[in-house]
Amino acid sequence: MKLSLRTKLSLSYVFVAMVCVFLISIFTNLFLDKHFKEYVVKNQERKNRETVTLVSQQYKPDGKWDTAMIESIGINALEQGMIIRVTDKSGNVVWDATLHNNGLCQQMIAHMAHNMSSRYPHWNGEYKEDPYPILYNLAEVGKIQIGYYGPYYFTDSDLIFINTLNNLAIAVGIFSLLLSLGIGAIMAKRLSTPISRVINTAQSISQGEFGDRVNERSTTMEISQLTDTINHLAETLENQEKLRKRLTGDVAHELRTPLATLQSHLEAMIDGIWKPDTERLKSCHEEIMRINRMVGDLEKLAKYESENLILNKTRFDISELIQHILHNFEKDFLNKEIEIKFTGEEEVISADKDKMSQVIVNLISNASKYTPSHGTVEVFVKGTEDITEISVKDTGNGIPPEDLPHIFERFYRADKSRNRLTGGAGIGLTITKSIVEAHKGKIMVQSELEKGTEFIISLPK
Repeated sequence: MKLSLRTKLSLSYVFVAMVCVFLISIFTNLFLDKHFKEYVVKNQERKNRETVTLVSQQYKPDGKWDTAMIESIGINALEQGMIIRVTDKSGNVVWDATLHNNGLCQQMIAHMAHNMSSRYPHWNGEYKEDPYPILYNLAEVGKIQIGYYGPYYFTDSDLIFINTLNNLAIAVGIFSLLLSLGIGAIMAKRLSTPISRVINTAQSISQGEFGDRVNERSTTMEISQLTDTINHLAETLENQEKLRKRLTGDVAHELRTPLATLQSHLEAMIDGIWKPDTERLKSCHEEIMRINRMVGDLEKLAKYESENLILNKTRFDISELIQHILHNFEKDFLNKEIEIKFTGEEEVISADKDKMSQVIVNLISNASKYTPSHGTVEVFVKGTEDITEISVKDTGNGIPPEDLPHIFERFYRADKSRNRLTGGAGIGLTITKSIVEAHKGKIMVQSELEKGTEFIISLPK
């Protein structure tokens, strides 16, 4: 049978409380019983000695006994559960409690036996007598027999004390049960409520609804981590779903135009409206090449994002590589009247030269495309003992703040109009990020509208 977390927590509180009360009661009774027995035995011995002393004081120098006082002592001893019998040195009875009131003596012994059997069902006690000499000036002048129920016995007051203690333990147990139920219910609710919300959110996620969030806060570290994790998961999946939908739309958009162009051209040729001359076929070929390039970029991205990407690392001067790439872009910069600046000295790194070339080409190409005429593109290279930093900065229109978090996502472009004059399918920066991260590096972007954009790459040496 499956029980809810709230029920299990409540029951666990009740169980722990009852076990604690039970163990405390058991150990208290055992400890009390042991020490109470020792106390009763010692107390009985003390009362015996006191009685002997009192009786010894009733012997007179002339050899006579103060029987009236001895009777008073005997009656008092009888009230304390002791039956005394005093004899002189000749064995003659001076005073005997059984002769004074035999019925009371028998009733008292029966009462003691009842008290002990009520407390200990298998009690094997019996009536016993202890003889003590009565001394006067160090000479024995008589004897006293003190009878009691042994080896020890509990009086009515002793039993009342023990029973009160047991009743108190029962009362504490009931109170602990109710308290543990209350505290268990409160704690179980505080623990189970956020977990129930996590379950509901997880169920929503499994059904494709990624907008639900767990808003309940918990002071329990593990539950707080669980809620944060499920919220992060939901947010990530929601973003991935948006990216997937946008990816589908972008791929469809990118393919629609060249395919539509191809379709219209081919239909016109099939219908005889156009002749399949070189110019028409060249136009169809260009559209096919555009589709082929986009598919190639997707293949590259899949390869670069793979965990099994193989890097052919060598040691080379990154500054020299960048200057060589800038030479290849000189014509493009001259045509757009863009000033290009490079700042940096020799900086040797260990990396895959071909893949790093693609990173630099992508960044410089983007800077060239998005920088207007008479603008400036600056490339900086600087290094420390462990890190090499590469910066590509332009004076273009900049990237809106809401687009910056998504700039490295595949098919994402800040120019929502998708003007084909400003670039391809929007995969270049995604590939760039994948290559940099494959080298255990980082890439960041800083941008201000109407001021420009700067991409900063940090690579371990």
